[in-house]
Amino acid sequence: MPESKLRILVVTQYFWPENMRINDLVRDFSAKGHEVTVLTGWPNYPEGKVFSEYQDNPEGFNEYSGARVVRVPLVARGNRSVRLILNYLSFFLSASTLGVFRLRNDKFDAVFVYAVSPIMAAIPAVIIGRLKKVPVFIWVLDLWPETLRAVGVLRNPLLLGVVGRVVSWIYNRADYLLLQSKSFSDNVKQYCTREIAPERLVYFPSWAEDDFSGATSQSSSLLERDDSTFTVVFAGNLGEAQDLPAVLDAAESLRESISVRWVIVGDGRMSKWITEQVESRGLDNVLLLGRHPLSAMPGIFACADALLVSLKTNDVFEKTVPGKVQAYLASSKPLLGMINGEAARIIEESGCGFSCPSGDARELATITMRLATYDSAQREAMGDAGRSYYLSHFEKTTLLGRLESLFRTATLRKDAK
Repeated sequence: MPESKLRILVVTQYFWPENMRINDLVRDFSAKGHEVTVLTGWPNYPEGKVFSEYQDNPEGFNEYSGARVVRVPLVARGNRSVRLILNYLSFFLSASTLGVFRLRNDKFDAVFVYAVSPIMAAIPAVIIGRLKKVPVFIWVLDLWPETLRAVGVLRNPLLLGVVGRVVSWIYNRADYLLLQSKSFSDNVKQYCTREIAPERLVYFPSWAEDDFSGATSQSSSLLERDDSTFTVVFAGNLGEAQDLPAVLDAAESLRESISVRWVIVGDGRMSKWITEQVESRGLDNVLLLGRHPLSAMPGIFACADALLVSLKTNDVFEKTVPGKVQAYLASSKPLLGMINGEAARIIEESGCGFSCPSGDARELATITMRLATYDSAQREAMGDAGRSYYLSHFEKTTLLGRLESLFRTATLRKDAK
């Protein structure tokens, strides 16, 4: 007998046409026949301004792969901390009022929160869960308020304490807390004033988007393969946390030593600074490709000899696994990591590449030179090891199957009450 379809509400500040992993979840659950509704905001990440294509035709973004999309207004994140805070506040206020009102007649079996920053995005989900008496699942992808302190958005101890109480309020009202990193557990537990049953605190890591098949035969119109130089690709958000000044220092230090081409793909709050630095320092070995859709990334990765992940170090970032790590592993390419903690452990444990301490530009140059001296067969073996590790630990179909089972278990518990 076929299982019944689920009615799932996904609450996320970020959603298509923004490049987010939550898009995969929505598409796949909808393809399975489940009834999926997404409560989200106006697309504006990472540029900081509302996408022009959305402004021109907002009605064209109210459906995604069979899922209904309910959008509420927000303040675009801009490029200053004050605007970023307003962006966070405006979404949760708008979703908690207008969003709740617009969904007043809908019925759901589960509410799922894509809880990257800001954690306040979970508040409307908690409200809706209470009103409709359905379980709330929060996928904890960032640690709050620790992340605010770590990135320098908020430093005042009093205000951090206020945010901590908000986090505690949210966690204590969630039915399931899904943790993207095993190292999140202790941080999350300290905000749970009521004991949470072990089965409701679940390790649930990220996966790579479907675009990253691991096929290296793809080509790119944005970047040509060049076997005469060693190509390192960094892809993703260009923010302060990614420690790009140290990456540029490593690129500069190797310019006269070996032929290394550094390709930076993405956009973000540091984009202008990076462009200015590349020009002023004459870094002709650094290519800035700008922001491109996710579908363009596999072709770019295929032109790389190594994929770079970098992140500043602190007690929060060391426990976090950047989402690009899974995409890199799935792409069958060696990894270079200038990173500490969980991500460095994955690189070492999988045998997919080399890592060095966060912020250590000199050591990044060293491991880059070391990998550049390997022959193609050795690098291919490292890429294959990464792909194998990905399939064993982060494969999407397996993870989403686990999540569907959790939804059904929670639904049965609700019906049994």
